Amino acid sequence: MIRSDPFITIERLTVRYRPFATIVLATAAAAACSRPPEATPSSQAAPIAVTTARATMTELPATFEAGGIVRARVTAVIASRVMATVTDVHVRASQRVRRGASLVSLDAREMTANRDRAVAAEAAAQESSVAADADVAAAEADLALARATHHRIAELAARKSATPQELDQAIATLTAADARFRSARARRAAASAEHDAAHSASSAAGTSLTYTQLTAPFDAVVSERSVDPGAMATPGTPLLTLEDPTSFQLEVRIDESRVAQVLVGQAVKVHVSNAADPRSAPVWADARVTEIARLDPASHAFAVKIDLPIDSGARSGSFGRARFSGPTRTALTVPESALVRRGQLAFVFAVDANNIVRLRAVSTGGVAAGHVETLAGVSDGDIIVVSPPLALTDGHSVQASSQLARGDGR
Repeated sequence: MIRSDPFITIERLTVRYRPFATIVLATAAAAACSRPPEATPSSQAAPIAVTTARATMTELPATFEAGGIVRARVTAVIASRVMATVTDVHVRASQRVRRGASLVSLDAREMTANRDRAVAAEAAAQESSVAADADVAAAEADLALARATHHRIAELAARKSATPQELDQAIATLTAADARFRSARARRAAASAEHDAAHSASSAAGTSLTYTQLTAPFDAVVSERSVDPGAMATPGTPLLTLEDPTSFQLEVRIDESRVAQVLVGQAVKVHVSNAADPRSAPVWADARVTEIARLDPASHAFAVKIDLPIDSGARSGSFGRARFSGPTRTALTVPESALVRRGQLAFVFAVDANNIVRLRAVSTGGVAAGHVETLAGVSDGDIIVVSPPLALTDGHSVQASSQLARGDGR
């Protein structure tokens, strides 16, 4: 029986697998030789020239914003004053119209008949008035004759040349003539009144006939069309909505706790959504508060109306925001161009004593005059990179601009 020697076995195994071990070692050496050299740290790379500024304490106005809807300052809702069938609609939505242009035509047959009847009644009243004038003239002539007869009989009776019966008959004739004259004048007054009433009725019928043609009250744009031919127009029901395209205002709601900071005539900043490019950056424009409506008891908010600039490009129904300024306050700020936004987060590049930049997350507040308030992330006097280059990363060395060399922290 041969005894197994462990040392001999190990030696034999080593000799047996020596070629395989050699191959493994050679492969590892080759891999080590082909590995790329490690990247140079950012702090050891060539410095990047940057412009810097200091975080400083700045006087900022206490601002707040409110959103609202753009509306035309002058709006007219076109409705019918009579009940009639719509025969034609001469405009369409978004169409521009001039003042006096025909918008909607209604069935005018009944109104025309009423007008013709009123005109005929006025003509009849005019004839009655003429006849009454003639009656007055005849009664006046009879009265004059009765007076003359009475005067002669009275003189004859005084000379005892006329009998008492003749005098009594003359007095009775005079009294009757006077009564007929007063009656004729009353009929003439009644006929005149009837003529005036008939004339007014004719005018009213003519005016009612004009209600069948709805026209534009001013130069406008048709913002809404709510009727088509064949529909029944009823009094007060909107048919069209017109808007003045030359003047718009932004109407925002402000709660009663802040409305004390808003005054009529106050200057505000506004921006309106761009319908052509909704993703475009907002451009703030100067505007003024023109009206503060009463408190809405349901929402406990005031409606504040702001006139928009003519060149604002606003359209009715667009969303807009207004920025109101209040008393100033001291806040720590950095230039707005120093912010680096990544999603919903904001960062700045801060330069340390070794000219190495560090990316810091910051919490921002209000913006005014190109400076943004920083609530957290930087301290007063920190050196911040302004308009950082795209190649700048955390830990990179920088070469400050001449502004920093002069100690100019602005």
